[in-house]
Amino acid sequence: MKIVGILFSAALAMGASLPGTAIQGDYVEARNAEVFVGPCYANSETGLVGDLAVFGWKISKGSFEGVNLEGLSVVGVVKASSTLGDTHHSSYPIKSILIVDEKASVEQRMALRKFAQRMSNDLLSDVVRVDYAPVSLTFENNSVHSMKATLKAGELAAIQTRAINAGDKVCSHEEPWYEPLTKVDHAMPTFTIANDFRGTGLGTTWKSPSKSSSFVGNFHLND
Repeated sequence: MKIVGILFSAALAMGASLPGTAIQGDYVEARNAEVFVGPCYANSETGLVGDLAVFGWKISKGSFEGVNLEGLSVVGVVKASSTLGDTHHSSYPIKSILIVDEKASVEQRMALRKFAQRMSNDLLSDVVRVDYAPVSLTFENNSVHSMKATLKAGELAAIQTRAINAGDKVCSHEEPWYEPLTKVDHAMPTFTIANDFRGTGLGTTWKSPSKSSSFVGNFHLND
């Protein structure tokens, strides 16, 4: 019993020494398909668009696996084989690139990549390129609830959103048709003013504005 007690204490000590994760911040995404829409319009887009997306996180405070990431950001850009979020057809394989905040140290860059891959499940499994650029995510009045967000990743990618207005509706019974692409605590569909990707690695670039095709939200992760 004494040996068992020693081993148990050693296991607890090892567990306590493992680097932990306690992190939170804000999130935005934009796709090339409507996300707040009625089924009639959503079904007309399925399989034709919705295969392209830009999404990004800004860490307001916390660490990932023991690495402090406060104030840093990371962006994922994906090109899927079909409509992302379609429950009836697979959107895989998916190619992706990462745009990592250039302010990050080597250790932080590695942690940001692992963080993004974990938060997005397997959307970022096949990363074909990693770029480093100044990345910012801001909200009007510094509040995600304003729904007016601006994401800039150097000259490579950009998102700008605002609240959805009555005049934006394309059906008479809109609803959130898709879930956000990554893990969030709370998210609201928004209208996309800008959804641009001008980088390389995915075999395509795009501008996809003027759609109810974005989400803003916040997240946290604790281990």
